[in-house]
Amino acid sequence: MDPSEVEFLAEKETVKIIPNFSLDKIYLIGGDLGPFNPGLPVDVPVWLALNLKQRQKCRIVPPEWMDVEKLEEMRELERKENTFTPVPSPYYMELTKLLLNHASDNIPKADEIRTLVKDIWDTRIAKLRLSADSFISQQEAHATLDNLTLMEINTIRTFLLDSLNCMYKLRSNLQPGSSKGKFADY
Repeated sequence: MDPSEVEFLAEKETVKIIPNFSLDKIYLIGGDLGPFNPGLPVDVPVWLALNLKQRQKCRIVPPEWMDVEKLEEMRELERKENTFTPVPSPYYMELTKLLLNHASDNIPKADEIRTLVKDIWDTRIAKLRLSADSFISQQEAHATLDNLTLMEINTIRTFLLDSLNCMYKLRSNLQPGSSKGKFADY
């Protein structure tokens, strides 16, 4: 899965909008949306919110977690803890990117939010690299991936799989009765 596919999945998350148009309920395969009334908040998927915003049909209300104070707390907690802390959304990085790129005028302190989310991401990725390094150097066979997002797992996936594959090859060559020179990837 590449980052664009993860972003596609993130677009299914819901966000609150304040429409400036009237429309009855819309019946879609993924569920019913609306009704839309001017000035009354309604929850819609991010893909629809961005489409309506681009057509100047609504104002996007940022998610509750997209607040400078809450993100500062999250950043400090992430820096203090050795393990990964729970994130406010499984797609926090992707949602931040989408909403700030397309609706930054609707989000107060957008630049600060962008910086804080980047700091959180950098801290988590550094922890992930240290965990992967420790995992490989201790020749572990399995690990738990608690509180990691899909994008974070996707970032380290190739490196981790290649490393585990090499470890498997080395271990199978050290065992008596192994077929030398015949490697198979698993």
